Amino acid sequence: MATETMEEAIERTNASAKPPVIFIHGLWLKPNSWDRWVEMFAAAGYAAFAPCWPAEAGGAAAPETIGELVAHFTGIAEALNRRPAVVGHSFGGLIAQALAGQGLPAATVAIDPPPFRSVVPPSVSALRPAWPVLEKAAIAHRKVSLTQQQFRHGFGNAVPRPESEALYNTDQTPAPSRPILQAAAAHPSPSAEVRVDTKAARGGPLLVISGERDNSVPRSAPRAADEQQKSNRQGITEFVQLAVRGHSLTVGTGWQEVAQTALTFVGRFL
Repeated sequence: MATETMEEAIERTNASAKPPVIFIHGLWLKPNSWDRWVEMFAAAGYAAFAPCWPAEAGGAAAPETIGELVAHFTGIAEALNRRPAVVGHSFGGLIAQALAGQGLPAATVAIDPPPFRSVVPPSVSALRPAWPVLEKAAIAHRKVSLTQQQFRHGFGNAVPRPESEALYNTDQTPAPSRPILQAAAAHPSPSAEVRVDTKAARGGPLLVISGERDNSVPRSAPRAADEQQKSNRQGITEFVQLAVRGHSLTVGTGWQEVAQTALTFVGRFL
């Protein structure tokens, strides 16, 4: 499905009798970082696909904002004939929760999602991989890559260094800077786009997964999001922390356990 367009993916999914699953990647990772997940979910009987962000597909002249990304994936979910499961990692997990707030997914899995407005702010450690972006705020409309060292700290700290370097070479990609800047300003700004409707009546079941050794999104942020939504929203909200896992838990060694955790949860509702 590597050359499949978004329109073709939606058409294929709608033509299938299988339950749909949308995977949303985060900053600094490519859509094909989900390839093994797509294959695993497809083998389990789902019509799974991992859409590109707008600029990756050549469909956006302007850099993405969080609001634009949410609108993009909202359009994809609404184009499906059945409510999908939505699985997102990092910023993709934030977008997945925003879609859940609109009542679009039948089930949502947010993996190491950064904090949204009203949740604990990012820690200094969490923002460290983003320093190249934050230091260049004046040119916030440009994409920025991580260095090997920054990727090692933010993504690959829980895997052997050779594996971190291999993941950097295969999965790392320049990321738009504006979402990072928006996340950093989410808490002092009342008009921030980094928000999730935690009281949505049709929010659906939610699973939040956290990596114990995640430097980019420490456990406090996903846990706080889980606690807030557990107390405010209707439906099922669960939290799982996976030991000895960092921010590369969707692509690094042991990704199968993470994927199986998500697949088991989704299978309870679709």
